[in-house]
Amino acid sequence: MNKYNTYIFDFDYTLADSSKGIIMCFRYVLENHGYHDISDLQIKLTIGKTLEESFSILTGITDKETLNSYAKEYVKKADDWMTANTILFPETALVLSTLKERGAKIGIVSTKYRYRIMEFIDKEFPKGFFDIVVGAEDVTAHKPDPAGLILAINNLQSDLEKCLYIGDSIIDAKTAQAIGADFYGALNGITTREELLVYPHIKIGNNLNDLI
Repeated sequence: MNKYNTYIFDFDYTLADSSKGIIMCFRYVLENHGYHDISDLQIKLTIGKTLEESFSILTGITDKETLNSYAKEYVKKADDWMTANTILFPETALVLSTLKERGAKIGIVSTKYRYRIMEFIDKEFPKGFFDIVVGAEDVTAHKPDPAGLILAINNLQSDLEKCLYIGDSIIDAKTAQAIGADFYGALNGITTREELLVYPHIKIGNNLNDLI
């Protein structure tokens, strides 16, 4: 892993577990609209997608206006519930601190809103700890479109071949593949090793520890 000077991370199920808050928010909106039989697992399987995509998968709705209104309801609840129900994975702080001590740049590219990520990381890390955070509001095309990853690499003035993208899902693997970035798969989420092995990768690790 020493060839890299830039490490860009997905957020949910990569650096932190916010599944409790995500499930609470989805369940509130879904039950508010009569969807009472959707399981926690079904909700977890949509983590990493945009809110509109997730609601479409869970409900079968394709009308953009309806999906947008559901997303707005979700965001309103997430303002109250999300940060309090998000926790770092045990190894996250040590791995990130070690990479920074070695002089690496670190960033986040996520489909989660940047302001929500900032609310959480400002509580957990010193101000300015991350060199860049790219969220849903920063790009018009979302993962697996590589727009966010390209934005981060360009802003950090990093070379693609010295950049490693770290994520937990097929979406993350496809995002890296789209621009030929090296990919590290972390099995912190519900995507299996077998599912990630299908995509180009330099490592599939049980967690982030192998980065150091």
